[in-house]
Amino acid sequence: MRKVTSGLFTSVDGVVQDPYTFQYDSFDAELGTAMGAWMERTETVLLGRQSYLEWSEWWPSHDDDPFGQWINPIEKHVASTTLDGDLTWQNAHLIRGDVDDFVRDLKAGDGGDVAVTGSVTLVRHLLFAGLLDELQLMVHPAVAGAGRRLFEPTDPPTRLRLVRSEVTSKGNVLATYAPFAD
Repeated sequence: MRKVTSGLFTSVDGVVQDPYTFQYDSFDAELGTAMGAWMERTETVLLGRQSYLEWSEWWPSHDDDPFGQWINPIEKHVASTTLDGDLTWQNAHLIRGDVDDFVRDLKAGDGGDVAVTGSVTLVRHLLFAGLLDELQLMVHPAVAGAGRRLFEPTDPPTRLRLVRSEVTSKGNVLATYAPFAD
């Protein structure tokens, strides 16, 4: 059984949009090591429409970057009700049919982890649908002030349990949560 994970950069005030605006100089070696380990465990990526549209324009021309070297060739599945036809990014495929059923089938298969990258709406959906196994929040020591947050006031109360945590040398908090097992 495969695990579905997500890793999001966030500010102390919970903003997950455009992390480059609040990361400043806090991206350190420990954070790089944690991201590298997460990428090594991942064999398949899930993206929402907006992340796909943004990333498919940026990453194919930045394959000199370690993340670009990883994200460009990896198998990618895109959840969207508005995109149609073939996707142009290498190894990217549109999810046809029900997203939850598709993710359940991925989880039931063999292979490494399935990671939701970016795609805040998809992360939230999978968490509340009971399909996200781990949520890693990489909290940078900064207040963003404005921007999209992961959770919304209308979200249902949801209990999580801390699986592991680490504080890096530059003050990032890497906190990994899983759904609370009753």
